[in-house]
Amino acid sequence: MNAGRLITFEGMDGCGKSTQARILAESLDSKGLDVVLTREPGGSPGAEEIRRLLVEGPPERWSAETEILLFTAARRDHLERTIRPALDRGATVISDRFADSTRVYQGAARPDLRTLVDQIHDAVIGKDPDLTFIIDMETAEALKRGLDRNSGEHRYEEMGQSFQDRVRQGFRALASDNPNRCHLIDGNRDVNAIARDISRIAGWNP
Repeated sequence: MNAGRLITFEGMDGCGKSTQARILAESLDSKGLDVVLTREPGGSPGAEEIRRLLVEGPPERWSAETEILLFTAARRDHLERTIRPALDRGATVISDRFADSTRVYQGAARPDLRTLVDQIHDAVIGKDPDLTFIIDMETAEALKRGLDRNSGEHRYEEMGQSFQDRVRQGFRALASDNPNRCHLIDGNRDVNAIARDISRIAGWNP
């Protein structure tokens, strides 16, 4: 049996990555492929419980170090319970966020912690995506979209635009540093135009 493929979507909250992850998953499903659409933090029962600790509450709820450990715990459960079983059976796993979000978000808050993030990832997760789409757009618009959702999960949006600016630059740097895996996608366009670009890059006809 062929090994599966892990495709991730990254970017600021409100950039449209969740929509694009869903569109790609629905497209592949319509072609008869085995596809699993999931998300982080979350994606498994245990990880979903940890998610509420991370995305709700005041911005200062956790230190950056504590967040790294919480995200890693959620990711490990997600990997064990959802991602690995799907990949082992040859499925395509599409995840709305994965390890790159921890690298960028916690790195935006505390750049000196990036080495720690990578060390913990290598020791506990040991898996990177096969392909990553980073949806890039103007920070103010993404922030407005995120707040307008009124989801109750606004902890990171409440850190303000200057934090979101650093997150955007972090994702852009990630794309530049990993050109073989990461593709920077212009999110300031029509949803369908973005989806066509993603499908082409992923190797499937739109």
